Amino acid sequence: MTRKKRRLYMLGLALLGLGTATALALTAFQDNIVFFYSPSQLQTQQVGDRNFRLGGLVEEGSVQKQPDGVTTAFRVTDTAHTVDVRYRGQLPDLFREGQGVVAEGRMTGGVFVAREVLAKHDENYMPPEVSEALKQAGVYKNPAESATKTAKKE
Repeated sequence: MTRKKRRLYMLGLALLGLGTATALALTAFQDNIVFFYSPSQLQTQQVGDRNFRLGGLVEEGSVQKQPDGVTTAFRVTDTAHTVDVRYRGQLPDLFREGQGVVAEGRMTGGVFVAREVLAKHDENYMPPEVSEALKQAGVYKNPAESATKTAKKE
């Protein structure tokens, strides 16, 4: 075998190894990627049977504790559409109606079954995905602007 052929074989093996490593890395990332959807986006897109994040506002009057004391049912809205959510576990202390929330889980029979629920952490914070979804729905109110308007009225 000539030197030139040997170099070509080595180059081919290196490319094959690189391709295999890339394929394995992409497969590993695919399992860990979690997409974010608003209730309106769920109406237009098929999410299939995979985990994703659902974000919006907890609809007023929708929070219901189940008799088992551990399961909570509520609705998440972006004011255009709503999604029923069921969560089994302890909700964050800051979870309440009318506040921003991001829940991670999957759709099961038309109900979003959450495995984790995250609530906002102060009066002005809203997860970026939720505020973007509310802006697209045309109902976003900037908390800083609201506070400024209230201060000017006083």
